[in-house]
Amino acid sequence: MKRAKYLTVLFVGTLVYVIMSLGFGQNSLRCYSKMEEQKRIVSKQKAEIQSINTELSLELSALKNDKAVIAAYARKMDYVSDGEQLVKITGLKPYQNALYDTGTVVRHEEPDYVSEKLCKMCGLCAALLVLLLMLIFDFKKGYLSFSRQKKEFVTGIPVYNLPQV
Repeated sequence: MKRAKYLTVLFVGTLVYVIMSLGFGQNSLRCYSKMEEQKRIVSKQKAEIQSINTELSLELSALKNDKAVIAAYARKMDYVSDGEQLVKITGLKPYQNALYDTGTVVRHEEPDYVSEKLCKMCGLCAALLVLLLMLIFDFKKGYLSFSRQKKEFVTGIPVYNLPQV
């Protein structure tokens, strides 16, 4: 029965440690879900930046190779080709370069967690508390006593002092 008590103490301590680690530790389910959320945000941001990169690559290749696109951009910047006449209209806003929105900066956020040392200390404290409760229970039931009582044991053949008849 004593072994079962000690195994119970070890089991309770280990159980508390595992629950603390899974619920609040560095590799807990809560931290995992927070990191999954960050991963989703970063993936979305990456997809947006890739689409902008694709647009800019197409625009660059068009500006390098297509003469009609080059002429259109030149006209937007008030350039004229040979034989064209420039007509200035007042009241219109001048050409502004198109700005591309590259999104917001996504920074890594460290999830909040309880240190491994604290999880182990909680498991140890729970084990010690269960051990103390079991010792108190044994003391109250009389299975355990702090006083030293000498028990007399008879060894050998007992000799009785009886009168001879």
